[in-house]
Amino acid sequence: MKRLLMCAGVLIAATCSLSAQQKPPASPPETATGTIAGKTITIDYNSPRVKGREGHVFTKDGLIKTAHGSQYPIWRGGANAATTLKTDGDLTIGDLAVPKGTYTLFVDISDPDQWTLIVSKKTGEWGLAYDSSQDLGRVKMKMSKPPAMVEDLAWTVGKGRITLAWENHEASVPVH
Repeated sequence: MKRLLMCAGVLIAATCSLSAQQKPPASPPETATGTIAGKTITIDYNSPRVKGREGHVFTKDGLIKTAHGSQYPIWRGGANAATTLKTDGDLTIGDLAVPKGTYTLFVDISDPDQWTLIVSKKTGEWGLAYDSSQDLGRVKMKMSKPPAMVEDLAWTVGKGRITLAWENHEASVPVH
């Protein structure tokens, strides 16, 4: 009887462990790819969800703090690892010349009504690590409100623009 109970316990523990491992990540990895002027642009990021926190994501005390002087005015534009931009050719983002290569994208959200895209030369960043001395440059983003609340954070590349949309915010920059 003891042996049967032990086997059943091991089987239950293994099943619980296996089912826990099969849960999708809270902020799954995503890729946005587009071609602009014959150049392929790829953005790799992790996409967090609003999860019922609408109106509480980009606020002074929200998930992504935006008040002036906030502890986190520079955001990785996603979750987990910092967002990565790869281009197979030279391009211009806003008025910033970006040579062919791989970069990390950050977003200065210290002003919730005027975001700034930051292109960093340093790659392999994790979390909120940010070093301004590694900036290739900064570009003001055009802010708008999406037609509907955006549940899953999404970067898009196309129609001559790079766009970041999440919750009730949409920010974009021209690319050529």
